Amino acid sequence: MTGLFERHQVTLQAALDAAAKRDYWSAYPEVPSGKIYGETARDDGLATYEARLGKSFDLPGHPAESSVGAEVSPYGPSLGITYPAASVDMLVAASRVAARQWGSATPEVRTGICLEILARLNARSFEMANAVMHTTGQAFAMAFQAGGPHAQDRGLEAVAYAYAEMSRTPTEAIWTKPQGKSEPIILEKHWRIMPRGVALVIGCNTFPTWNSYPGLFASLATGNTIIVKPHPAAILPLAITVEVIRQVLMEEGFAADTVLLAADATGSEITKNLVQHPSISIIDYTGSNSFGSWVRANARDADVYTEEAGVNSIVIGATDNFAGMCSNIAFSLALYSGQMCTAPQNIFVPQDGIGTDEGHKSFDEVAAGIAAAVDELLADPARAAGVCGAIANPATLARIATARSLGRIVRDSAPVEGLSQARTATPLILAVEANEESYAEERFGPITFIVAVDDVTDGVNRAAELAERKGAITAALYETGEARILAAADRFAAAGVNLSVNLTGGIYVNQSAAFSDFHVTGANPAGNASLTDTAFVANRFRVVMWRRPIAA
Repeated sequence: MTGLFERHQVTLQAALDAAAKRDYWSAYPEVPSGKIYGETARDDGLATYEARLGKSFDLPGHPAESSVGAEVSPYGPSLGITYPAASVDMLVAASRVAARQWGSATPEVRTGICLEILARLNARSFEMANAVMHTTGQAFAMAFQAGGPHAQDRGLEAVAYAYAEMSRTPTEAIWTKPQGKSEPIILEKHWRIMPRGVALVIGCNTFPTWNSYPGLFASLATGNTIIVKPHPAAILPLAITVEVIRQVLMEEGFAADTVLLAADATGSEITKNLVQHPSISIIDYTGSNSFGSWVRANARDADVYTEEAGVNSIVIGATDNFAGMCSNIAFSLALYSGQMCTAPQNIFVPQDGIGTDEGHKSFDEVAAGIAAAVDELLADPARAAGVCGAIANPATLARIATARSLGRIVRDSAPVEGLSQARTATPLILAVEANEESYAEERFGPITFIVAVDDVTDGVNRAAELAERKGAITAALYETGEARILAAADRFAAAGVNLSVNLTGGIYVNQSAAFSDFHVTGANPAGNASLTDTAFVANRFRVVMWRRPIAA
């Protein structure tokens, strides 16, 4: 062992302090600057990424029976990378062999190793950015932030919470019970942290690292071995992650198979077999509600932590900054072409309009203001490419085409200029009546419904009721009356939705900050877990005691 816990203890303590204070803090800089990461870091990361293309991804000693890999960049080219593939039984058997040694390590040793892994992943953030960009369609800047530092912060947050829970109980104590005139009963007691077993992490296509790191690092820190199952279209980011983890484990004298990659191919997925395997004790899943429901129903005795899908809403009652509101909403709709679990889909606007700093605005004027703000944001092709990125899944383009018939088109979707080889789409904005059901289903991608409602209270109630039925991760409100703001906060809290109020500057409803914002609440159908709270980590281990009497 090389003292990794001591090396990274300052970072760990800062993370613990930040989680307690809930103020802004980040361990890993989000700016892709050579002054921070090294003057050659950008070029080195690109070169490393390009050197992987068209080759087999080497994971020394990893179980393998064949190879798979058919990733195609949403920007056009095929990656041509193949990965080691093994049967479920082979992966589980290898994981179980590694389990005893890893589970026997102290919480400090495991925590130190996790912190070292995160530091090394941070150093490779430019390589990761290219991997995320060309598997998800995120533009480079977003891929760097969300795939690198922001994901690493979420991983660190999970490690900090895990360490806090594991260290809550002392490793030993002397227990003395007085017996009156007789000698006291004295027991020597020892406690140890015991992991649950083999943990499965099921990654998604759009945010393979950001959504996977919390569960991965929470389970790893608490002593569980991990099988990482990436989406077939986005294997590379998690393969790089597994590569780094295995390198650190081996350097520290642990079995590399403590963490394994379960790569598979579209049409021949092994996810269901992994979920149903009796040796799987923990499952972290990000994805659709339909498969999430299947996972929860078929996971046997495994603990399941899910982030699924929902219908996120904005309610507009009034604003004292109409231009700022429209600009903020426009960015939220266009960012990564709406392919975020936090992106708003529905905008509830009173049918008689709203009061603003520019005077009364009718329903149509509000809709037109938002559409115009989107047009202005995306007027420059280079900026449009940087904001919208590319479409991860071709099914999203088909969904946009179908949605055009679901309401009155306020703004049509179109390809992003200058990205002719990429799959792209700008936001489609539709106006609908409140009694229509078209907006009541999640329609993943750049599809927005502006819904005419009676008033702001009606909009809040409809948005909250939709969250209770279908799930929602975010909600936003624009309102100038304090009583109505507080009433909306109460209503959305009852629906288990995090609420943002009157965002007009450089913070958006889509964004969630580690160490301060709890991503998902676990209190509606959008997911049963929260990133990251105590409940997310505490059930991944057990505390076991042995004791014996000692002389008085």
